[in-house]
Amino acid sequence: MGRGRVTIGLYNSYDQNFREPHRRVIARAGDLAMAFGMNLALFGFPIPEETRTPVEVAQWIAGTTSIGRHGDYFVDLAEQGRFQRFPYPSKGFPPQLGVSVLTTCRPEPSKAMTVAQAAEMVESGQSLLLVFGIGPHGVPKDVMKIPRHNLDVTPGGFSLETCAAIGAVCGALYSKLNYRRRSHPSNWLS
Repeated sequence: MGRGRVTIGLYNSYDQNFREPHRRVIARAGDLAMAFGMNLALFGFPIPEETRTPVEVAQWIAGTTSIGRHGDYFVDLAEQGRFQRFPYPSKGFPPQLGVSVLTTCRPEPSKAMTVAQAAEMVESGQSLLLVFGIGPHGVPKDVMKIPRHNLDVTPGGFSLETCAAIGAVCGALYSKLNYRRRSHPSNWLS
């Protein structure tokens, strides 16, 4: 069985006017997705209607940022088919993105998982959607109930700034997955 995919999922909790914080977090997450071989999905972002395709969205955002070689990494990600956008989920996140995992500093004990458990799921062929709330309060309470798992990447509930959290989670998972590959050379090419 092949390895599962990891998708960084950004849930817009800001207002419905596209602002600089939207642009920056999308550009930074696009860079992380490229760097760590992950995909990127946006939920509920106020993207102009004239930008219909993922590549058009990426080009629109890249045209106004200096992040990631002036947005080139994000455009590359979109051109490779690794970027998508969706409306707000009403009953659940798109199943084609994998099992949803809420990244939070306050995991529900019954849903809590470790980075090692997330890596095991990916190695066993399960795809994961890592959900990050973008805004001052994270994801709304009703959306917190949707993911099957909760992941706190810190050793004890430390609240991190959004981009720091995205980098920490993605880096920790990437590191764990690549440690597993080095430990099990037969899995290196899968």
